[in-house]
Amino acid sequence: MKIKTILFDLDGVLVDACDWHYESLNRALFDVCGIKIEYEDHMLKFNGLPTIEKLKILNKLGKISKSQFDKIWSLKQRYTVEVISDLAKKDHQKIELYRQLEKENIISACVTNSIRETAEMMLSKTGQIEFLKFIITNEDVINSKPHSEPYIRAMISLGSMPEETLIVEDSDKGFQSANGTGAKVLRVSNSSDVTWKKINDIISHK
Repeated sequence: MKIKTILFDLDGVLVDACDWHYESLNRALFDVCGIKIEYEDHMLKFNGLPTIEKLKILNKLGKISKSQFDKIWSLKQRYTVEVISDLAKKDHQKIELYRQLEKENIISACVTNSIRETAEMMLSKTGQIEFLKFIITNEDVINSKPHSEPYIRAMISLGSMPEETLIVEDSDKGFQSANGTGAKVLRVSNSSDVTWKKINDIISHK
């Protein structure tokens, strides 16, 4: 069956925001608790999770208290906005990709564990938001990734069957979420790895 819909993760797929989140979370943690997460630990344990889930892990590890959650979370969001404003630039490769997908009558949407404010800002600053049918964030679901709910909700909203859907993911947690839907899944290494050639190789095989 022909692919009619492509659902893109955000961080590591449409933008390379892992370092942005790492930097902003560490700034917030240091301000409130005087601690930092090592980069390797962030990639292994925290990458792809919503901020609140990261804080729960740190709490279980005895690094922070629950009473500090709200302050850390608020600071993290503020710092993320600052980092995006400073570093995000228009992504011409992605814009060309969307134009190719439009020629094939393929609908694009974004499904992310980020909050809506930062997701929309990332996509707006990189020139991508106008090409997306909608964005599903962790504020729109009960269960965020690695649960499959975000992608299932997106497919239901679009009326797209799993066999008509391609999901593009980079992280283990995102891959787990995507695999639970029955859709085709393309796993990429980073945002630069999301190319028309790779996607076309999949959608051209019916």
